Amino acid sequence: MKLTGAAAKTYFRQPDPSHTALLIFGADTMRVADMRQKVITALVGPQGEEEMRLTRISAADLRKDPALLDDAIKSQGFFPGHRVAFVEDATDGLSKIVAATLADWRSGDAQLVITAGQLTAKSALRKVVEAHKNAVSIGLYDDPPTIADVEQALKDAGVSQPERDVMDTLVSLANNLEPGDFRQTIEKISLYKDGDDSPLSIADVMANAPQSAEVDVDDVLEIVTTGQADRLGPLLRNLYAQGVTPVTLSIGAMRHFRRLHVVASDPGGPAAGVGRLRPPAFGPRRDKIVQQASLWGRDRLEKALTALTDVDLQLRSANTAPPNALMERVLIRLAMMARR
Repeated sequence: MKLTGAAAKTYFRQPDPSHTALLIFGADTMRVADMRQKVITALVGPQGEEEMRLTRISAADLRKDPALLDDAIKSQGFFPGHRVAFVEDATDGLSKIVAATLADWRSGDAQLVITAGQLTAKSALRKVVEAHKNAVSIGLYDDPPTIADVEQALKDAGVSQPERDVMDTLVSLANNLEPGDFRQTIEKISLYKDGDDSPLSIADVMANAPQSAEVDVDDVLEIVTTGQADRLGPLLRNLYAQGVTPVTLSIGAMRHFRRLHVVASDPGGPAAGVGRLRPPAFGPRRDKIVQQASLWGRDRLEKALTALTDVDLQLRSANTAPPNALMERVLIRLAMMARR
């Protein structure tokens, strides 16, 4: 059978150990791996692999030796408890092997967990699993996490439900991070708040959120928008040394100044305009956007966007000028503009 929606989410939290097999498939390998790990841990416990109650089989090895799967299903270990045979990165080419294993499966054999990439409705592997009376198939699609998903993640980690603005921050993080990175962030928050009875705050969330190269780009843009032209050179050199290209920086600058222009153009003023941003901005970041939009004003922001559009066209054309120098020059011009 195939599970979807709420039934699929419930199954990932509480998989049925009496089922013969579970197939998890989807285009997002990180999401598939994250859910697979959650299911296997729920079935065999955190010590399952150490107690040799979990057998891992790669699709490549199984193609070379089809008997591996049957051996893993039938073999008995030294430690008591539920057993799982896990086949990773399966394809339709393994459908006959899986079909034979399911037909030969008996009560007491190891449960079969299979992961695969994106599979169509006509997939032979899906048909084998979904047609079996005691097997389950779940597809993972690129749907953004919901508030309910974040609430469940907090509950699983033992973190009390926060206020709405903090929840909005967490939902925004969930939509911008890989599933595994978000799960680790929630785990870090749980440890961070251990023994602390105060409500979870935005500052707590941001203190545990992962840092990335985009934060460095934001640092450059903050220096530009506040008119600190003298600090640009060293920071840009460090940024380029990390592999950030002038085109990437140009895209980031355009996005940032367009956001400021939207905020500054609101009839109710920047304080009202920031509330219309999508994705929303929270905490200190929200305050900075309001301050920067107020400092620049709509007219100067339009001039800044014109300058950035011009340099973006030069960077993407056959212009022979050094791209680093082009980008640095326009950022210095913008920083000087912020002082006027």
